[in-house]
Amino acid sequence: MIGELNSTSVDSVQLQKKAWALRLSVLRTALNAGKGHVPPAFSWSEIAAVLFYGGVGNFFANTEGGKVDRDRFILSKGHGCLTLYAVLADLGLITLDDLNEFAGDGSILPGHPDFLIPGVDTVSGSLGHGLGVACGLSLAARLDNSRGRAVVLMGDGECHEGSIWEAAMFASHHGLGNLTAIVDRNMLGATDFTEEIVSLEPLASRFESFGWDVLEVDGHDIGALITALSPPARRPGDRQGDRPVAIIARTVKGRGVPLMENSPDWHHQLPKGDDAAEAIRILESRL
Repeated sequence: MIGELNSTSVDSVQLQKKAWALRLSVLRTALNAGKGHVPPAFSWSEIAAVLFYGGVGNFFANTEGGKVDRDRFILSKGHGCLTLYAVLADLGLITLDDLNEFAGDGSILPGHPDFLIPGVDTVSGSLGHGLGVACGLSLAARLDNSRGRAVVLMGDGECHEGSIWEAAMFASHHGLGNLTAIVDRNMLGATDFTEEIVSLEPLASRFESFGWDVLEVDGHDIGALITALSPPARRPGDRQGDRPVAIIARTVKGRGVPLMENSPDWHHQLPKGDDAAEAIRILESRL
């Protein structure tokens, strides 16, 4: 287990330590495999800590024996999957052996999530598709009179895709108030800064113009994330007045390891030798 925090605790200090522990697990897994997108995984570590340990959602309920209202999580930026895999291993949904075999021959953990992995609801990683999937899950939950919501984490780079904005129109048209879209706004795509590729700003105003409620938060501030991600009270199947919510989480790609922070050079590159040892030392010192 990564520390002793359970999924009902909302202690900010413990949640912050959990985020650092997730980063350490991510880096060790990637170094062991010799591959993996580490900086995109680092940027959403606090988001993951709050989502899965902060008491704001019920994503991994046991559904055997009947219908259980639970939330659905879609990792649209599937290349950032190492953080999700660290969570799944920590919660016992996959094993540490599974984690150690990441991206290897016969591994159940590919470089992008697959719904065959315990705890994963959808295949993802083909950028621009996750929001549309989340819309479908949100609408299905409402038709089933479920209290569950869909939470999708998107990269800001994939907001260049037209399919994101088609889904945004769909969500507001259908009043999907049980849909929360988190944009990991680290300002970087795979090869360059997002504003150098095609400007996304003013991103908040763009979502608002599509009929969404929008919150902008520091994506590394545990307290702000708890407030933003806590679900509003709703009645099952309620539609009236519902609006989807976009949370623009301003983050730093590669957060925690200065060598890798805020640089387009590290999207799919790993530190080696002394740099790798120093990165491990830095992360261990935060626990």
